[in-house]
Amino acid sequence: MAVTVPVDELRAGDHACLTFSDEEERLDLVAAFVADGLDAGQQVVCYTDTHRPATLGDHLADREIAVAAVLDTGQLRIHAIEQWWLRDGGFDSDALLGVIAAQIAEAERGGFTGLRITSDMSWAVRPVPGVEHLSVYESAVNDLFADGRLTSICQYDRQRFDAVTLAVVADTHSHAVAAATYHDDALLRICRQYRPRGVRIAGEIDYRSLEPLRTALAEAVRLDRHLHLNLTQLRFMDATIGGEVLNTAAALGADRQVTVRCPPQIAKVLAVLSPQTPARLRLVVVDEQP
Repeated sequence: MAVTVPVDELRAGDHACLTFSDEEERLDLVAAFVADGLDAGQQVVCYTDTHRPATLGDHLADREIAVAAVLDTGQLRIHAIEQWWLRDGGFDSDALLGVIAAQIAEAERGGFTGLRITSDMSWAVRPVPGVEHLSVYESAVNDLFADGRLTSICQYDRQRFDAVTLAVVADTHSHAVAAATYHDDALLRICRQYRPRGVRIAGEIDYRSLEPLRTALAEAVRLDRHLHLNLTQLRFMDATIGGEVLNTAAALGADRQVTVRCPPQIAKVLAVLSPQTPARLRLVVVDEQP
């Protein structure tokens, strides 16, 4: 059974799975995984299915990764899943194992400290020839992690894969990656955001969730020089919560800042509570409605 760890605690040689139900959170965790690999001098390869390679590159750049520069040096590579995983229109476990072994050797020859791979597994819900051998591959690939030169995250969307498949996935990976979570129920999720560093709140929040919010904000203030508060998927916030956000910004030192990204209805709550935006709060209004 996979051991659940925060993404920033993965170590060289870990084979991890990321099961997700929220695209924003998935991209945040993938960006953190990529950034940690780049910082460690590893070569990083992203295999993408849900997004085109250029689009995934844009998402990584939005999360403070110098994508253009590391693509130019070859330290980062972004490929469509078909380019290596589904060559000739089908999935061949043995061929892919050979490809990854060759990529490990290539990274070593290139002077990198190892190879880091993240793969979007959404292709496996399609009727692809050979897809029935995916669990065999996930087990067999573990041999390539033994010497610590390979680190990997496989991404599985909970809304696309059935519970049995997700259980098998958990058994074939040494680790499971998840965001540190302060509150999670049907209406509200408060979790750690890794790129940029801060807190993400999604759903609806009022005074009843003040304590977990305070815990999340206090940890971010302790860990991060500048705090990013991602409220882009927050539908409702009451005055108590808005006041806590404003008070957090006001309490920071002069050389620190809280950046709040939020939709217009959340910005209105903050504006009513504080017509003059506090000096240490930067408000970014994002209307993501079509």
